[in-house]
Amino acid sequence: MPVDNRLSRMLHVLIHMDQRQGPVTSETIARMLGANPVVMRRTMAGLKAAGYLTSDKGHGGGWRLARSLDQITLLDVHAALGRPTIFAIGLSNDDPKCLVEQAVNTAMADAMADAERRLLVRFGEVALSDLAQDVALRHAATPPPRPRDPERP
Repeated sequence: MPVDNRLSRMLHVLIHMDQRQGPVTSETIARMLGANPVVMRRTMAGLKAAGYLTSDKGHGGGWRLARSLDQITLLDVHAALGRPTIFAIGLSNDDPKCLVEQAVNTAMADAMADAERRLLVRFGEVALSDLAQDVALRHAATPPPRPRDPERP
């Protein structure tokens, strides 16, 4: 089953957008993520419909944040993306009459539902500003690059 990385990618994009001055085009976002601009426009449209982005058409246009990062949570972005499936683990339904399969599926479904509830609660507790603050701390802790020695290739 393929991994759905839209949430992670959109969080990445939104934090970069906050750090930039002015609008960001779909083409710029697509280059940043190695993706198709049409796919980016479709994904960004969901965030716009949820009220987290605005867009301006034409020369000088692009996407802008409609809210500050402290007003957007991971849960908000997850919901704006259509609430992608949290787990790729599936249940077996080869023989629905099998009592073992029924017991296994019940236990797994209960555990996964509980884990998903807990994860979504946690997503609601994390604002994008928390991630941006973590990025700032990481930048501050990263030593500046050393200048290249022109004598060495």
